Amino acid sequence: MSQTPSGEQLRALQGQMIPVADLLALFSTRVRNNQSVLFITQVLKDAGLSTVPYFANCNLRADVHVVPQESVAAPEEDGGDEADAEQDGLSQGTLPQHSFRIGDLPAARNGVDSVPSTAQVKTATHLMLTKNYSQVPVIDGTSTLLGVVTWGSVARMYEKNEDTNLMNAVVDDPPITDVRSDFFSLLPMISEYGYLLVRDMSGRITGIVTTADVTERFEATAWPFFVIGEIEFRLRKCLGAALEPDAIRAVQPKNKETGQITDLMFNGYVKLLDGHQQNPVLREKADLNWEALGWTLADRVQFVRQLDRVREIRNMIAHFDPEPLSKKLCDELRQFLGLLRQYS
Repeated sequence: MSQTPSGEQLRALQGQMIPVADLLALFSTRVRNNQSVLFITQVLKDAGLSTVPYFANCNLRADVHVVPQESVAAPEEDGGDEADAEQDGLSQGTLPQHSFRIGDLPAARNGVDSVPSTAQVKTATHLMLTKNYSQVPVIDGTSTLLGVVTWGSVARMYEKNEDTNLMNAVVDDPPITDVRSDFFSLLPMISEYGYLLVRDMSGRITGIVTTADVTERFEATAWPFFVIGEIEFRLRKCLGAALEPDAIRAVQPKNKETGQITDLMFNGYVKLLDGHQQNPVLREKADLNWEALGWTLADRVQFVRQLDRVREIRNMIAHFDPEPLSKKLCDELRQFLGLLRQYS
């Protein structure tokens, strides 16, 4: 972030309604990605503030209410169940609120190597060998797509003993789509052809998405989900075994006091253990909860801080952010999971 508003500037916003776009502008950004959302959330938290609804989930033109952090987190206040969901970034059962487009894949917008129609066949095949491509587009000018050369089309040209003119080795009806197309609806086409050309709204080819790109994307997207799932499983196993139902009810909304650890979300796990939260009653109970765990070798402050970071990261992946998690965030998840595995 090139600019960070002071705590005084942020506290002056308390009680006000502000468009999400204006909030982002205070931090000199217009986009909400993993880095910017986690940074803004932490800065607001440091100033004792949050937003309702959570700014990361709203339309950019929507207004959010800047409120004290404790008014969002405290379960005993009116609307505690909604507050708990807001603090976690989404309500239980929420699905992604926006479609995933083919243009969200880096391969769809990173440019494309091509050859003109006047090139020789060996020019195309040399490029494919050098770059380990399975296909190369034939493009004249900036956007006139004439087809695609593939290893299969080159082989067929030689099988037919045709003249080795480049256009005789061209597939003239390659699969193509625009950057706004829904990603999931295109999976059958990518699976059938092995690749898909992508163009922007001006008609310029901006990239090629292959089956390898799809596999890489799913790996990057699915891995955090499985890690978060294992983290939650191990948390519930440890907390559920150590704590009585009354301890769990203390952090649940009044209309949902089941005493079941499986009914908590990540914000609830933080409340169970955080010795520095605003509510003095919950602070006292959290001290007892930590003692009940018996983790004498663990640094409680560091553990809770890491747990809260996992909560924030979980919010990002639960909303299918177009950008995969950074290596730094993946490492944080991996480290916390490794710590939990030692206790469960």
